[in-house]
Amino acid sequence: MAQPSTIYRAGIQLSDIDRNLYETLQITVARHPSETAERLVARLLAYALFHEDDLEFTKGICAGDEPDLWVKGPDGRVTLWIEVGLPDPERLVKASRHAGRVILLACGSSRWRWEEQHLAKLAGISNLTVLGLDQGFLEQVVARLQRSIVWSLTITEGSLYLDVGGETLETLPVHLA
Repeated sequence: MAQPSTIYRAGIQLSDIDRNLYETLQITVARHPSETAERLVARLLAYALFHEDDLEFTKGICAGDEPDLWVKGPDGRVTLWIEVGLPDPERLVKASRHAGRVILLACGSSRWRWEEQHLAKLAGISNLTVLGLDQGFLEQVVARLQRSIVWSLTITEGSLYLDVGGETLETLPVHLA
């Protein structure tokens, strides 16, 4: 019998000083049995980092032709396509032809190898942004992960300050492309 997805409820107090955006985000997200906790945390961070009206989670792992998050315009076209992890570069190339903007939040234990092999191929795509997220930071957040998530996230001058249970974790996503 297949394992069911695990449901997480997240409340994120977002203070994005760089974008002058202050929101309280209430999210319910499912973690597929094959998804790592690091990837779940990265998806939640991507939701907060790139938050805008109409941003939503897709079926993700269950639907291979969809990104992790997206914004669709009134005509059904994808205006923002967000991937998390280390996808095949051809997937990003294809997404860049069909979406107004494409963002990759690159993370994973083999990120440096992925960058060496694929980053140069992606450098010429004008509507693609690639940000690298520190694996150590993700591991610290995962160590504090609970089914009911309460975060306070402040973004200022590109740095992330994440308060989890009274402890502040800090990281600076690296702009890779």
